[in-house]
Amino acid sequence: MQQMKRLSLMVISMVFVAFSASLTIKAAIGLAAWDAIAQSLAHLSAIKVGTIGMILNISCVFGQLLLLKSAFPPRQLLQIPVSVLLGVLINYFYYTLFASLTLTHYVFTLLLFLTGTVLAAFAVSMVMTLNIVTFPLEGFCMALAEKTHTRFAVIRQMVDVLAVLLTVFLTLSVGVPMTAREGTVIGMLIFAPLLGFFIKRLQPIVENVTVEE
Repeated sequence: MQQMKRLSLMVISMVFVAFSASLTIKAAIGLAAWDAIAQSLAHLSAIKVGTIGMILNISCVFGQLLLLKSAFPPRQLLQIPVSVLLGVLINYFYYTLFASLTLTHYVFTLLLFLTGTVLAAFAVSMVMTLNIVTFPLEGFCMALAEKTHTRFAVIRQMVDVLAVLLTVFLTLSVGVPMTAREGTVIGMLIFAPLLGFFIKRLQPIVENVTVEE
C-alpha cells in the first residue's frame, strides 16, 4: 500500500512536470538549457517538442546502461516509461490544451513563465523527495561523473553549457528561433533555490502520507 501511494504521487508529479514545462514553452521567453535544445530541434524538424524530449531522455537512459552495465539499478528502467509519459503529456498540453492560448503582453508572458517555473520546481521536488526514479538527464550525468571521477555538479553544468552553445549554434546557422533567452537566466537564478524551499517542506509531508497503514 505504501509503495502504491508513492507511485501514485510520482505519476501525479510527472503530470505537473509536463504541465509546467508546457507553460514555459508557451511563454517563449527562454527555456532551461536541456529544454531549449528540445525546442530548437522541434523547430528544425517536423517532430513535436515532447517527442524530441522523449527521444533525448531515453537516449540518456541508454547512455547510463552503456556506462554502468551490470551496475545499472534495474529500478531506474522506470526512466523509460517516465520519459514516454512526459513526452506524451507535453505534446498534449502544448499542442492541444494551450493551442488557442495567445499572449499579447509581455507582462502576462512573464507571469506565465514564472508560474510554470514555480510549478516545475514543486513537481520536481516531489519526485526527488519520493526518490523512486531519477530523471534521465540527471541519471546520465551521475553515471558519467562516477565513471570519470568528476563531481556531479561539474558534469551537470557542463551539459547545460554545451546545450546552450548548441542552441545558439542552431539559431545562427539554420535560423531556428532562439530558445535560450531571458527566461533561461531567470530559471538558472530561481529554480535551484525553489527546489531547496520545496524539498525541505515536502519531506515531512511525504513521510506522513506514505506511512504504512
